[in-house]
Amino acid sequence: MSYFEELDKEMDRYLEETASEEPAILKKLRKETYQKTTQPHMISGYLQGRLLSILSHIVQPKNVLEIGTFTGYASLSMAEGLPKDGKIYTIDKNEDLAYIPKKYFAESDYKDQIEFIIGDAKEEIKKLDKVWDLIFIDADKESYLEYLKLIKPNLRSGSIILIDNVLWYGKVLENDPKDKQTEQIKLVNKIVAEDSDFENLILPLRDGLHLIRKK
Repeated sequence: MSYFEELDKEMDRYLEETASEEPAILKKLRKETYQKTTQPHMISGYLQGRLLSILSHIVQPKNVLEIGTFTGYASLSMAEGLPKDGKIYTIDKNEDLAYIPKKYFAESDYKDQIEFIIGDAKEEIKKLDKVWDLIFIDADKESYLEYLKLIKPNLRSGSIILIDNVLWYGKVLENDPKDKQTEQIKLVNKIVAEDSDFENLILPLRDGLHLIRKK
């Protein structure tokens, strides 16, 4: 459940009804995520998945980095726009849940274009010597700034970064946040907005999606 969904569930349903239909494999994955995980709300979901797909089709990324795989919904959404030589590197540290994305990646049309890495993203990113065309960050909120610093040197002009949960259930409006996650999310939003190397906009989709373009 996102901040926006809580404000207007009827509008959220309308947005889904008027969006392109999700592929059957994603519908199946979404259902299993809600059946078998304790925090199914962590899934990117219908609307965000369609946005990721559209952006991937526009960018036609050769190298995609995803930080935070969860059950693989966002990975498969972005895979829809991959060119034939494109590849997604998706990183997650949750070994217990890894069987779900592994299963769906193997069933998908993109099984040879997705590399699923289990480990600490802060360490694994350093091992990947790639120029990133599209990056989706949706993992440990307290590490958002560190992730941004790690990937920035490996961006090209026109690279797209997406950072999820940047409205954080409206907590970003707090002047003096009491928790580390809110504090870090606010800091990242501020740093991106003030960075002359970036163009940016926060989309009020689900729990806020920071859309960033490297100039």
